[in-house]
Amino acid sequence: MRSVLDFFRRLSLVPQGITIVVAGFLPIFAIVSMFPAIPAIIDHFATDPDARWKVPMMVSAPGLTIALIAPFAGFFVDRFGRRPLLIGATLLYGIVGTAPFFLDSLNALIACRLLLGVAEAAILTIVNTLIADYWDDRGRKDWLFLQGICGPFFASGVILLSGAASSVRWNGIFMVYAVAFPIFIAMLLWLFEPRRADGATIADIAQSEKAPRTPFPTASVALIGGVTLVASALYYVFIISGSLAWREVGVMDPARIGQLTAIPSLFVMLGALIFRLMGNRPQTVQLATFFGLLGIGLAGIGLAPDWRWLVAALIVQQTGAGMAVPTIISWSQSKLPFEHRGRGMGVWTACFFFGQFSSPWAVHQAENLVGTMQGAFLAAGLVGVIAAIVIGLVRAPRTPTPTIAPAE
Repeated sequence: MRSVLDFFRRLSLVPQGITIVVAGFLPIFAIVSMFPAIPAIIDHFATDPDARWKVPMMVSAPGLTIALIAPFAGFFVDRFGRRPLLIGATLLYGIVGTAPFFLDSLNALIACRLLLGVAEAAILTIVNTLIADYWDDRGRKDWLFLQGICGPFFASGVILLSGAASSVRWNGIFMVYAVAFPIFIAMLLWLFEPRRADGATIADIAQSEKAPRTPFPTASVALIGGVTLVASALYYVFIISGSLAWREVGVMDPARIGQLTAIPSLFVMLGALIFRLMGNRPQTVQLATFFGLLGIGLAGIGLAPDWRWLVAALIVQQTGAGMAVPTIISWSQSKLPFEHRGRGMGVWTACFFFGQFSSPWAVHQAENLVGTMQGAFLAAGLVGVIAAIVIGLVRAPRTPTPTIAPAE
């Protein structure tokens, strides 16, 4: 109990941290909230012969926009600053997110969702940048841990709320996006533009030829992009294709699949806790642990002879999934200097969503090659294990990160 109290007592910039953690969930919220509403939206547009594919495309449209826009968002973040762009993106999120409540055209809904992706690209990029700007290494890990712990609770609450809203009206779900407006107000009240250790803001660095600049870390950004792409593709294997693996061990009923998945999914929080407990270990060890757990879990799902073994493997996989996002973000942040952090995290965001997009295609190709979905899971698991071994053999020195003044 004392260690828990000590953890919360040492948290710094608490209003800023809470605002950033909640804002960081907005892009995930945009996907999670929509799934309970899909049948109601399809039914409403039943006269449209293309509704059965247009509606799912509308749900996933922001992800494609994020992947395309995020690197450009990172450029503007490093040019004009963090705070004004984040505030503007959050306001845009609220406006285009709630707009479909007042519309009755499927094409207009798709257009709003594409614009929503523009806002999400900026929000994700800037939130991850600010976590590195506001806190030192220990503080980053604390807030990323809290983000990982809160995520499952946020997701459950959003699904319940969106289901209730959809039962009232076919497009009632879109009013849930109004949550962006109080977050927008919190940003106005508490967020401040970070400064480098010498007192320079991003705008100062961009406008002054005298301000010292470090060269753009091309090699580090390429490494961040490659590792993130592989990690994201593996992270989404079970999320997107898991129900097909259940069928191959004889579980066909969607309700039964949900029941068997419920308890293992709680181990996401264990993964977040492991990430925090490993905070003092080398980052190569953290990455190797994450890839190893995820890979062993996926391989176990591929080898499972029945649902019991699949549940056991899923526990390992979900533990690795809980480590995934905070581990990769923390590692990426540590490799980026202040004045290039926006572009670096923009590349991270783009690669993470390209990984989401490419994961089902890669799994499908593996299934065609080996003949079964479980075989595809085994192949994905082997990729994760190999990545863990390769990373575990690396002994690269840790890149020092400049400290940022924690006040305006």
